[in-house]
Amino acid sequence: MKLLAIETSCDETAIAVLEAEGNTHNARFKVLGNALLSQIDIHKEYGGVYPMLAKREHAKNLVPILSSALKDAGMLMEEANNADHIREELTTLLEREPGLGEALMAFLSQTAVPDIDAVVVTHGPGLEPALWVGVNFAKALSIAWGKPLVGANHMEGHLLSALAASEGDAYVIEDAALPVVGLLISGGHTQIVAMREWFTYELMGDTRDDAVGEAFDKVARMLDLPYPGGPQVSKLAEEARAGNILHPQPLPRPMIGEGTCDFSFSGLKTAVMYQLKKMEGLSDTQKQAIAREFEDAVADVLFAKTARALAQTHGKTLVIGGGVSGNVHIRRVFEMRIKAEHPDVMLRIPARELTTDNAVMIGMSGYFRYLRGMRADTETLRADGNLSLA
Repeated sequence: MKLLAIETSCDETAIAVLEAEGNTHNARFKVLGNALLSQIDIHKEYGGVYPMLAKREHAKNLVPILSSALKDAGMLMEEANNADHIREELTTLLEREPGLGEALMAFLSQTAVPDIDAVVVTHGPGLEPALWVGVNFAKALSIAWGKPLVGANHMEGHLLSALAASEGDAYVIEDAALPVVGLLISGGHTQIVAMREWFTYELMGDTRDDAVGEAFDKVARMLDLPYPGGPQVSKLAEEARAGNILHPQPLPRPMIGEGTCDFSFSGLKTAVMYQLKKMEGLSDTQKQAIAREFEDAVADVLFAKTARALAQTHGKTLVIGGGVSGNVHIRRVFEMRIKAEHPDVMLRIPARELTTDNAVMIGMSGYFRYLRGMRADTETLRADGNLSLA
């Protein structure tokens, strides 16, 4: 079957067209079309994502991104259509997204219905204003094209993208050994989930304050590094390792000795702040050293908590998903320590192109939900910024 997937949970506007086949344990996804536009440059001056600005940019970009994805897939066909019979319904549906209704009506009046079987959209978690733009756009396409609608969970997309192995122009998800433990790390989330049965999730641990990506960005601002800060902190940390530069004062590893799988990064961030206050005229070498110590502390905590979850669940497969899964040092630590300390556990980390927010992973989640009969209603599907996976 062919799916059109939409992702607008934060500051990436993404649409992908996938051809999917297989069952709920083994599936193959061929990417027919894929278009993504990042808003990083727009949000730089705010030092983070400004939700209402993200919403506005999604509304402006969705129709061009749709056109690009369909063109890539060979599904953008010109055809004069009279869409007046749904104009009022779609205009009302998109009335809170300035300009989007008019742009979509113009697009629909000039193009043929593409050869897809369902429309999939992220409806949570994420920034709710941004989510609503994608949800309403997906509803409009479902109505206009007469295609089923499927709501996808953003975090499930990250987990599934880690299970997906790249095979040429396709991604394959095979029957992973259960239980699966998932470490989901991003700018907005840090949590561990267990999947003892396929698509049944148990929350093992969550952050009690800052998400790990959020902590990276806050430390980056303390070091006067540009947004997005996480990659900048990691760059300095790698320079410190290459030069064997160490920070003389160790940072805490919050909650590492507690018997839970929960996280807390607020205290680590605060410890960095207090150490920086004691330093005058921070040198490049000092920046490198503290970036390294901070990243080392984060990796230590993430591994310790994940190892505890593996022990508690007798996990056979470990997946790491989310934007922070692209961090070079965190990947390195997990690859080395899982091999040395948990040799019977299969470690799966997503391909680089699937670590950040994207519509391909949303299509994966949507396909499995479609197979399980989880269709959405255009009247009742809602954006939920706090949508839980477990």
